[in-house]
Parts: sequence; structure tokens; C-alpha cells
Amino acid sequence: MAGLQHSLALQKDLNQRARERFTSSMRAWVLTDLAAQMQADYEQASTDAGESHSSGEAVHQFLKERGLFKWYSSLRCATQELVWQSVLRAIESDPDSVNDISTATPATHGGSLALDENVALPAYINTMDVHLMPGNYQGGHSQGAEAGVVYDNGLDVFSFGVMGKNLDDIGHSMANFTRLKWPDLSPELIVDVGCTIGHNTLPWKQTFPEAEVHGLDAASPCLQYGHARAEAMGIPIQFKQALCDALPYSDSSVDVVFSSMFLHELPTELIKAFFKEAHRILRPGGVLINMELPPNDALGAYDAFYLDWDCFYNNEPFYKDFR
Repeated sequence: MAGLQHSLALQKDLNQRARERFTSSMRAWVLTDLAAQMQADYEQASTDAGESHSSGEAVHQFLKERGLFKWYSSLRCATQELVWQSVLRAIESDPDSVNDISTATPATHGGSLALDENVALPAYINTMDVHLMPGNYQGGHSQGAEAGVVYDNGLDVFSFGVMGKNLDDIGHSMANFTRLKWPDLSPELIVDVGCTIGHNTLPWKQTFPEAEVHGLDAASPCLQYGHARAEAMGIPIQFKQALCDALPYSDSSVDVVFSSMFLHELPTELIKAFFKEAHRILRPGGVLINMELPPNDALGAYDAFYLDWDCFYNNEPFYKDFR
């Protein structure tokens, strides 16, 4: 892991960098080497038992009492928690950086931040630590942008270098796919719904520099940090606090509505409400594009089980139903 590549990166001493590298490497080992051992154990054990499983649920039930599954799950949960713990230690050792971000960031590059105190985090994310992240997206009782700091630095450790130097590969992939798929599309307004801190929002402005790009989220700490991060990177983004079932745009006013790894965080009825809202605000010929998990019917039973692990053990309650 190379560390964050912008000026908001926390100051980290040698011990902190070593702690984060260990956590990232351990997580990579769990998700590659140990995961491969668990799959091999399943294949051998199911063959020995003369069983063939047609669903992820059946694989899960078969594996639940096996030692390798328990070892894998325990270590994966432990490394997930270590991701956030390592970052919180960095924040505790560099409080001035967090306090600086928590003050009003001047929009020197043309971006903006519009928070709405009437927007409350929905209960489905306000009552648990999604992804085992302490304080979730709102940061518990902390003030300012701390939850955004935790998320950005944590994702850098979490991803072990596979999401690009600015953790924005999804955004670049989807924006460039849109540009190539619809070459006649000249968007004036692009809206990223559920943007968190804007990792995948900024690439849309880089790909379509003439468009105005908005990043929407319900969590004000993430938006506050996202605004500061975008300004630090010199990319003008308009961040707004809003809910996905009440998008703050008039009918037929938006050219592209985008989301990345967002829908599986929502209950089914809210996904439907979001699609209805997206359809309402899109102009004729506009594009709704979502990057998400593959559906169950596109996977074999073991792969379906492997993806659904997060629903049971990583505080992502809608993950399985979405797929």
C-alpha cells in the first residue's frame, strides 16, 4: 500500500505505517491464501460426504461447523476490525489534521458543500456499525469530518493496493465506460448518489470536464471530508446532503445518475424508491448506471456463499437479499 496521495493524508510515524502495512498484508493473506484453503477444504469434504450443493445457503450450512471456515471467519473479522483500529490510532496521534479538516474548507477550486440539518441518517445504517466501522458513516458522537477521515484512511488499508492510487478505479472505469458506450452523450449534470467521500465521484469530473458533477450522501461527516478532499485535489465537485428517495432535483433535469457499491446497502423498498426518483430526474435519453455485486444466478453455489459471507459477519444486512 502506497498511502493516500493527497494533502489531507494523516502524518504517520514508522510504527504507524508498519501497523497499517501489517494489517493490509494480513487481510490480503486471509482473502487469498486462507480463502483458497477454505475452498479446497469444502471441495474435499463435500466430495467425501457425497454431497453436492446447489445454493450458497447450502454451502454455508455445510461449512459452518468446519474448523477452516471458523478460522477464516474469525481472522477476516479480526482483520476488518484491525483496519479501523489502526486508522483510529493514527487519528489520535495527529488530531490537528482532523481538526483542520473539520473547519470550513474554502472552495478555492469551485466546489461546494451544502449540508441539511433536516436530513437524518436512516435507521438501517444508524443502528449498526456497517462494515464493522466504529461509529459508522456518522462517526458516533464525534464532530466534524472524523468519520470521513476514518473511511478514507481505512479504505486505503482495506484495499491493499487494488483500487488505484486514489481509490477511484471504479469511478474511472464507469465514467469511461459511459463515455465509450454513449459517445454522443454530452452531460451537463452528473449526480453520484451515495457518494460517501467522493472516491468515485471525482473521476466523472475528470472524464467529463464540461459537466457539473454532484455528490450526494446522507452522512454529513463524509460529505464534509469529501469536499475538503476534492478541493485539496483541485477538482470542483458540488457535495449535497440528501436521501436517495428524495433527490433534490426537478423533473427531467439530470443527464447521468450514478452509484457505486451503494444499492446493496439499501433495503429492497428503498432501492425501488431510488430507481423511481432517478427515473423522475433524468432527462429523456439520460443514463442511470450502477456498479454493483453480481447476482446469484450468475454465480456457482460456492461463489454465492463466499460473497454472502459479508451479510452474516460484516454488518451488511441487505447484501444477500440484494443479490
